[in-house]
Amino acid sequence: MTGRSARPKATMNETIPQLSSYDETSLDAAFATLGAEVRDETSTPHDAEAFRLRWLGRKQGRLKLVSDAWLKSAPAEARKPLGMRFNQLKQQIEAALAGATATPLASAKKAGIDITLPGAVRASGIQHPLLKTMNEIVAVFHHLGYSTALGPQVESDFYNFEALNFPPNHPARDTQDTLVVAGQQSRPSRDRLLMRTHTSPVQIRTMVAQAAPVRIVVPGKVHRNDAADATHSPVFHQVEGLCVDTNITFSDLKGTLDHAMKALFGSGVKTRFFPSFFPFTEPSADVQISCIFCAGKGCRKCKQSGWIELLGCGMVDPAVFASVDQQREAQGLPRAYGTAKISGFAFGMGVERIAMIQHGISDIGHFYSGDMRFLEQFA
Repeated sequence: MTGRSARPKATMNETIPQLSSYDETSLDAAFATLGAEVRDETSTPHDAEAFRLRWLGRKQGRLKLVSDAWLKSAPAEARKPLGMRFNQLKQQIEAALAGATATPLASAKKAGIDITLPGAVRASGIQHPLLKTMNEIVAVFHHLGYSTALGPQVESDFYNFEALNFPPNHPARDTQDTLVVAGQQSRPSRDRLLMRTHTSPVQIRTMVAQAAPVRIVVPGKVHRNDAADATHSPVFHQVEGLCVDTNITFSDLKGTLDHAMKALFGSGVKTRFFPSFFPFTEPSADVQISCIFCAGKGCRKCKQSGWIELLGCGMVDPAVFASVDQQREAQGLPRAYGTAKISGFAFGMGVERIAMIQHGISDIGHFYSGDMRFLEQFA
């Protein structure tokens, strides 16, 4: 004897009742009882390993006891029907262990999963970097008293071009730049539909709908037939602004944009304006900011110039006010923008360009790739 106490050995009669008869009815009843035991044990949470040892253990497993008690002592003519039922019971037990009828708890333990551990925590979603940058820009102008105006992405030629003083032969009207909706040949040219190439049509729609004063900022998606590369995309986003009131001057425009650039890029940023041309503003200007990467000293990002070109702006062209008044009259509204006292300025900037500068991104395609490795950096 060793130091361990001997474990008492259960007799077969204590666990497996002897068969009094081997007819079909008796066999069915005996195996039905055992099958019910298996179902009862697997219908509630249990230890899969303990279940396996109880039924399939090599020495004291219940299947072993059934074989010893019934199969070995059965008459020859009863061994076949008894063996068939024995195999069916064994398959039922093995199916339970494999998870076919096992409880979720047993299946989890068999798979090596500790279900007592805390669940995986889903990280909160974040704004897309373009949406975040767009909202930052809009917020700057909200603080200056501007309101947000929105409009359709499918626009008419009148609002997208004609009312903005684009002559019929202007390059921006070329189908190489503009995505035109098919099947518009039967319509008058001003009513033909296209994907808006800028958010400027919303400025026209706003002035047609209301008289001065107008102070709006217009964020939104625009479309152009551009080949995708590191700095261009056929779909991109703009934020435009419009301020119309009495005696608005170019100095008001400069002060507004200088404040906005400092709010977006830091109080140390400087701005400068260069003469430019846009059909809907006169005079027009391009706006540059001092390079935020080298503080204006010159680097690769600013091409050693110390300045980065960022947006366009200008005073609203009187021809635009004339188009607005004509449209107002066509809708039965009084003229509101043709007086000498009414003036205004407009500006527009690309959201992607500002986001690329803010975050040092070199390829615009990253914004549209859906690559989580890129997007998670903004979490």
